[in-house]
Amino acid sequence: MSPHPVLEVRNLVKHFPVRGRGPARRRAGEVHAVCDVSFDLYPQETLGLVGESGCGKTTTARVLLNLQPATAGHVHYQGTELTQLSRKAMRRLRRELQIVFQDPYAALDPRLPANEIIAEPLRIHDLYGPSGGEDVRELLRLVGLTPEHGNRFPHEFSGGQRQRIGIARALALRPKVLVLDEPVSALDVSIQAGVLNLLADLQAQLGLSYLFVSHDLSVVRHIADRIAVMYLGRIVEIATSDELFSAPAHPYTQALISAIPLPDPRKERTRERIILTGDVANPAHPPSGCRFRTRCPLFAEHLTDSQRHRCTEDIPALTDHGDGHPTACHYTELSRLPVLSGLSGVTADDSPRSARAMREREAR
Repeated sequence: MSPHPVLEVRNLVKHFPVRGRGPARRRAGEVHAVCDVSFDLYPQETLGLVGESGCGKTTTARVLLNLQPATAGHVHYQGTELTQLSRKAMRRLRRELQIVFQDPYAALDPRLPANEIIAEPLRIHDLYGPSGGEDVRELLRLVGLTPEHGNRFPHEFSGGQRQRIGIARALALRPKVLVLDEPVSALDVSIQAGVLNLLADLQAQLGLSYLFVSHDLSVVRHIADRIAVMYLGRIVEIATSDELFSAPAHPYTQALISAIPLPDPRKERTRERIILTGDVANPAHPPSGCRFRTRCPLFAEHLTDSQRHRCTEDIPALTDHGDGHPTACHYTELSRLPVLSGLSGVTADDSPRSARAMREREAR
């Protein structure tokens, strides 16, 4: 992995205003969608961004691409600050940074055939030359479709095929970074595997970097090299896929992993699960201190009053304790205990591996 990130995100913040009722519609507060988010994305790496619905994953992805303005913070793409760029200046960088949306049907213009959908970004950027038609046909082949599919309209395709068209459109400008916003969540499980394998092949072939946004850890573990776990607008843990599943450090990560079914029925019946109580807090009025404390089993059952006071008053920073595995928890050493980690009955054989690691082992 290159020591220089292709994308650097530092202290990113995105708040949405909440308007009151009445004709004046005065500002009554704000929704804290993304709060002090920092991470790096390296060349040819897949970084998974995981969390419950409403935690700020999609907003983070949109702010990264300047589709929504940041409230504060910085996003650097190969040394260029993106958050302050005008629309005209940002347009030149759209060729480098592209996105694949969650709903493949809503993302495609129903009035255009597949050929024109894929050709549209080429025309917008004045890249559709004499060879434009052949370029579109090659993109269709690249994503596992045939040139004959180009004359069909979106409603004539299956969900998986529509998502492949969306991927082809995103690749038309030959980007270096691809943001994948829940790209398989709307697809059947049998179709998901084909799209994930396609993405892995495209990354190896084209040298792409992926930010893979998902609420499903069991999907992300098959493609991500590293995983960032997000809760209520904040990243609470970042680790490699192997480290995250073999030794999760944050109580929220442990609860997410605990919810993943094991393939062994005997282990599945005997394992202890971490059951989170309560609902996610209102992002317009997030809890003080640690935002996860209102649902945290460590906070509720295993901390003293003085320790709980720290969780209530102080926001835990995302800190690397020397193992390259940063965590935002005041009591990481306690949450790592096996009885609290939700890994009872899970062996090394149950730990998933990243897609790249699997390919490297096969090559050897």
